[in-house]
Amino acid sequence: MKYAILFLMVAIAAAACAGSSGVEGVKQVNATAENVAIRGYDPVAFFTANAPVEGNPQFAFDWNGARWQFASAENLERFKADPSNFAPQFGGYCSWAVSHGYTANGDPTAWKIVEGRLYFNYNQKVKEKWEADQEKLIKDGEQNWTGFKKKKPEHKG
Repeated sequence: MKYAILFLMVAIAAAACAGSSGVEGVKQVNATAENVAIRGYDPVAFFTANAPVEGNPQFAFDWNGARWQFASAENLERFKADPSNFAPQFGGYCSWAVSHGYTANGDPTAWKIVEGRLYFNYNQKVKEKWEADQEKLIKDGEQNWTGFKKKKPEHKG
């Protein structure tokens, strides 16, 4: 009887796995090994201070699978009210990379706000290349990001 129950449990687990595609999309937020979003920088500060400002773990909020840190309680409350308004596009991954069909880490010091949306790039040199054809690359990135939610892309660093 024990073996029959064990066999049944294994069969159910196998069937459940077979029913799923096994394909996992991209992690929605590029976070550190400690699961801190955007390397601990305050996403609101890009809009209010027009600069990358490091957040304080004292002012933290879990959203979209990662921990976000803020420089002040006021910025934390602003983010809580509308996270998608302040979070970087493409989960904080490099915008150049996403537009070219893969992911790479975004650097919060290589940032730009375009039409009220925050974008990161891998570094300043990549940011300059991205800016040279920014409108097209944003559109390409948006299309790729939609696909990344279904099929995880290659991550190049």
